[in-house]
Amino acid sequence: QVQLVESGGGLVQAGGSLRLSCAASGLTFSRYAMGWFRQAPGKNREFVAAITGISSIHYIDSLKGRFTISRDNAKNTVYLQMNSLKPEDTAVYYCAASNDVVVRTIPAWADYWGQGTQVTVSS
Repeated sequence: QVQLVESGGGLVQAGGSLRLSCAASGLTFSRYAMGWFRQAPGKNREFVAAITGISSIHYIDSLKGRFTISRDNAKNTVYLQMNSLKPEDTAVYYCAASNDVVVRTIPAWADYWGQGTQVTVSS
């Protein structure tokens, strides 16, 4: 049974930083591309970043330079470092795993999802 468990969300002031973690189990982690999506209230779930098993990295253009995705295959964990946070970054952040090594920036790309972690950025 595949499980993705996110942690690290919370409340932060604008300009602050958070690091999200997603611990995976039940899959051969190094063979999966891992990604982060987010969903704000009343909006569709949107792609944030993804990293393949060979560490090819993709970001949504608007977040480049502020967010950094990384993975530790020894720990079966993917991270999202978020800096210079803005109120518009407020959303539930979801970890995703895909056995499609070609990254697609749509929710249908994911085979598995975590339960989500809330990130709230106050102004």
